Amino acid sequence: MAVSLVLPQAQRLHAQQMTKRLMLKDGSYQSVVKYEVQGDRVHYYSAERYEWEDIPNSLIDWDATKKYEADLSSGKLTTKIEETPEEREEREQEEANSPEIAPGLHLPGSGGVFLFDQFQDKPELSEILQNGSEVKKSAGKNTLRSAINPLAGAKQDFELKGVHAQIQSHVARPTIYVDIDEGTGNDIALSDRFRIARATVKNGSRVVGNVKVSATGKVSEQSTLVPVKIEKLGTGEWTKVTPVADLTPGEYALIEMLGPNEMNLYVWDFGVNPNAPANPNTWQPAANASPAR
Repeated sequence: MAVSLVLPQAQRLHAQQMTKRLMLKDGSYQSVVKYEVQGDRVHYYSAERYEWEDIPNSLIDWDATKKYEADLSSGKLTTKIEETPEEREEREQEEANSPEIAPGLHLPGSGGVFLFDQFQDKPELSEILQNGSEVKKSAGKNTLRSAINPLAGAKQDFELKGVHAQIQSHVARPTIYVDIDEGTGNDIALSDRFRIARATVKNGSRVVGNVKVSATGKVSEQSTLVPVKIEKLGTGEWTKVTPVADLTPGEYALIEMLGPNEMNLYVWDFGVNPNAPANPNTWQPAANASPAR
């Protein structure tokens, strides 16, 4: 399924300014920022709870919903919203950190890790969630971190469950955009902070690398690394990670380095497969975006 709009993050004022209503057949309604009909359900971003939700299509009074939208767009329905200095500062910070990477397609101001892809000749963004444990939902900038315990053993394979990542790039050289918190004590230079490693499928899992511990307790990580170009994007917090050359089809992981010989065991996994089906919950350019010149 595809979300054809830039995801609005949980900023109260921003949501209120764009609030619509899904009118229900029982006379109530859901306040929403965006919504999209997906078969027998409607996928919408709640203006009250600031998260994506779903509702059966059959519960919605579409005539009333369209009438409300028409009245809202014609100016019959207006709501004056007072913006506090704190809200204005928060909104401006988010807007400044939401660069446009393709016509009509912006990165979210709240951060995360996203793969910029082309599916059926159309640009789209897919959020990559952290993997390495039972991570079920996006942590946004609140990145999970864990490092190897030198006392755990002389050698360890770092594996991810399953033979394929959920997110697959349909192009050979995808761009990954990263905006996560730096954590405490992380003084790694930007050019060394992120790496892309190729994973090896083994016994139903993906081995990202081998971690070796010397007799003195020094930890070293060995993996098949891919040369990448790392650069800061604009004036915000986003970092752009791009492979120097095309990636061969297979499984990969974006790795965060916590030190010269220390990696974060929670990684962002993805694959490269031009024949893969569509990724779930992709973000696509707004319908009224102007073409690039």
